[in-house]
Amino acid sequence: AGLPFPVDGKDAPPIIIWGHGWGQSHQGMLPLMLPFESRACHVMLDFPGFGASPPPPEHWDTKDYADAIAQWIKDENLPPVFWVGHSFGCRVGVQIAAHHPESIKALTFIAGAGLKRKRPLQQKIYFYCKIKLFKFLKNFIPDGSLKDSLMTRFGSADYKSSGPMRKIFVRVVNEDLSEKARTIQCPTILIYGEDDTETPPQSGKRYSQLIKGAKLFLLEGQDHYTLLQNGRHPVIKILNDFIKEQTN
Repeated sequence: AGLPFPVDGKDAPPIIIWGHGWGQSHQGMLPLMLPFESRACHVMLDFPGFGASPPPPEHWDTKDYADAIAQWIKDENLPPVFWVGHSFGCRVGVQIAAHHPESIKALTFIAGAGLKRKRPLQQKIYFYCKIKLFKFLKNFIPDGSLKDSLMTRFGSADYKSSGPMRKIFVRVVNEDLSEKARTIQCPTILIYGEDDTETPPQSGKRYSQLIKGAKLFLLEGQDHYTLLQNGRHPVIKILNDFIKEQTN
């Protein structure tokens, strides 16, 4: 079906696609979208496997998500769009901009994920041993309450709650999008909370070095989720200025 808004012509408003984080849905992006409701055309995604969308037919990685969305943009004959992603949504945004640059006018990353975290040696050893022990025990424990207890003990919150999406989750978190980020040419802004422990400010600093011309904003007192909630007002201001800059 055609989209319920004009997509071409000099008076056509900008089109913004909102890509949510892992384990979320388009609902998580609504507080950011609503101030722009009358000033742009919006596509509020539920990525396959989240919200109202069924899981993908196979164990996708972020490039598979990106290819599917880019194909939809092409099928709908849309002009280049603004991509606003949060966390996992930024991973997909990197892949679209890298592999389908004709689809993207500009990128906004909010708590963008996709880069391997640089940890101190002692922490690297700890996580390496933890993962090895987890894999060893998992192979010898049958399904049931004991294995569930093992998952609770060793797995992250997202891993434990991922259910049928678990294999996709494992593929996604093991990706390193550094080289893909280097190829991005479109205007990009990066918004991170200084108190974010999931995608810490260091991730934003590294993305700003990888993506040519990217502008980094570090927001004091904000974490991974307050950027979308109580701390959204400075995010909205930054995004508003960016959209104006790219449409004038």
